[in-house]
Amino acid sequence: MWPWGHLAVGYLAYALLRRRSGDYPTERGTVALAFGTQAPDLVDKPLAWWFALLPNGRSLAHSVLIAGLLWVVVLTVARRIGQREVGAAFVVGYAFHLAGDALQPALAGDVADLAFLAWPVLPPVVYDGPGSFVGHFLGMELTPFLCFEFALVAVALVCWVRDGAPGTARLRAQFG
Repeated sequence: MWPWGHLAVGYLAYALLRRRSGDYPTERGTVALAFGTQAPDLVDKPLAWWFALLPNGRSLAHSVLIAGLLWVVVLTVARRIGQREVGAAFVVGYAFHLAGDALQPALAGDVADLAFLAWPVLPPVVYDGPGSFVGHFLGMELTPFLCFEFALVAVALVCWVRDGAPGTARLRAQFG
């Protein structure tokens, strides 16, 4: 899934969870959520593609084993500093990133391609294609899954605007 797809899925999940509890997405929560939706790629892709420290762009930070440990730490620290909602929003974003990356292989029945979720217990998945950000963007094709991501972005954008564009208050105050 592309970065914008992760952000859209994460925001829709976060907004739905907030609404179920009778609230709306908060400023800080939305920023934490946005960071959480990108965090696995911000760790794994540079460490694999630029520094060759990981086997591929979906390994360490994409593993539910590692993610689970991180989530416990984030939620514990957030609770201690009185920012539970911010910690929870980060975890929601991160969890939906992993779910988003697992969606396409799961739908295709490619169970072996889900091994990244259990790295390093399971061996790394061998991916075809370029090992760089630019290479991936240049190789982007308009597939049904990419169209689905764009549709999710449109829905998330409408939802975000209806929610009052949370996460942008500082920018609006600075430039508005």
